[in-house]
Amino acid sequence: MRVRARPTLPIMNDTIRFVLDGRLREIAGVDPNTTILEWLRGSERRCGTKEGCAEGDCGACSVVMATSLANATLTYRAVNACIQPIGMLDGKQLITVESLAGVDGILHPVQQAMVDSHASQCGFCTPGFVMSLFALRHRDEPASHEETLRTLAGNLCRCTGYRPILAAATRMRTLEPIEDSFTLQQQATSAQLATIMRKQGMSYAADQRTWHAPRTLSELQEMQRHHPSAVLVAGASDLGLEITKTHASFEALIALGEIAELQGIIETDANLELGAAVTWAEAHAPLARHWPALDALIARFAGVQIRNVATLGGNIANASPIGDGAPAFLALDATLLLWRDGMNRELALRDFFLAYRKTALLPGEIITRIRLPKPKPGTRFAAYKISKRFDSDISAVCGCFRIERDARQRITAAGIAFGGMAAIPLRVAAAEEPCIGQEWSAVIRDAVAESLAATLRPIDDLRASAAYRRDMALALWQRFAAQLDDRLESHG
Repeated sequence: MRVRARPTLPIMNDTIRFVLDGRLREIAGVDPNTTILEWLRGSERRCGTKEGCAEGDCGACSVVMATSLANATLTYRAVNACIQPIGMLDGKQLITVESLAGVDGILHPVQQAMVDSHASQCGFCTPGFVMSLFALRHRDEPASHEETLRTLAGNLCRCTGYRPILAAATRMRTLEPIEDSFTLQQQATSAQLATIMRKQGMSYAADQRTWHAPRTLSELQEMQRHHPSAVLVAGASDLGLEITKTHASFEALIALGEIAELQGIIETDANLELGAAVTWAEAHAPLARHWPALDALIARFAGVQIRNVATLGGNIANASPIGDGAPAFLALDATLLLWRDGMNRELALRDFFLAYRKTALLPGEIITRIRLPKPKPGTRFAAYKISKRFDSDISAVCGCFRIERDARQRITAAGIAFGGMAAIPLRVAAAEEPCIGQEWSAVIRDAVAESLAATLRPIDDLRASAAYRRDMALALWQRFAAQLDDRLESHG
């Protein structure tokens, strides 16, 4: 019998390199399954960063990561340190609450605003609020009240209350120095980051476990060949929960976030095409520009800290029945671009979800891009989310609806999709059929409702009963239909 030679594994002697407090830092010998929070509190004794929920909901663990842009400026993003693996730091600047005050002990304007506004009581959640507000203060444009509310939706306070914290958010922009040390040192920090920027992928090993970060699809292919059982990680917003909640430990992780082919947002006359590694924060504005109803839906997609890392491709490939991205993209007739071993193929999203957490992806295949047809004149779209909390909560029911009409006012296409209703995100084709080729009327509205009632078989769990889900799905359709009636009467 001929024995097949095992491939020679690449030498993995890379360290995790990043900037902290103006100094280049390198991490070696730390298990890749270690979270940034564990490293900060354990190895660095930076205990200002707290652990509350250990799942990215409470925001007590918030830190800021800065990435260098082409013009030598930095973009600042608040993230949940509790669910971010340590490898995510590579090539970035890390800012913690201990980084903010000056060497002379003078508080940062954000910290001073919290003090002046009496916005801290027990203090446990305060560092997380400070870091979220720090990232908000470093935006190019001043934030509106609504944007501030959205920014703080991923931070929970159970004692002080939000009124003084919101007052601090207003006050922080008036305090000196307007240009803090981080703004003044942007170019120097960018130059530091340039020295650790990788032109090729990195492989890091510790405690017999490995972390890999390819920068091209060809590098990914090579890493998958050497590590066929490696787990792929995009933003780690779900994988991090396995580490913190089930105490999972992965032998090999391959991070997809630095792969060039998975980046970028491309617009053509017909389509909006988004890279699979594009985060929900990056996709928010272009999606909302074409489909305004997505603005509110995406704003309720967890908190800012999660949207800053969670990717579109990860949200879909995760195949969660309660993910809010899938029903919206199903209703919009999205197509997935897939890649494996140098081969590409296209697949309609409606054919992607097969069973609970099971998809049509072939072994070794990944999503590279999501393609959405742009809305045509006469298109009406709505997206609704029902959950126990308004912000940062899982959907009991998410309903998304699309109707397209031609110049003769006949319906040419429809999309009706739900999340939270079954083991997979649902595209309800049977309920779309009564619409096609017809003019909108009360008869069509009722026919769709009857089809939904006959077709839907909702799940029954702790989040909501089957009866509640069925009633809400029908109510959401009626809500969309009522708005459609009003719009058609107004615009003809």
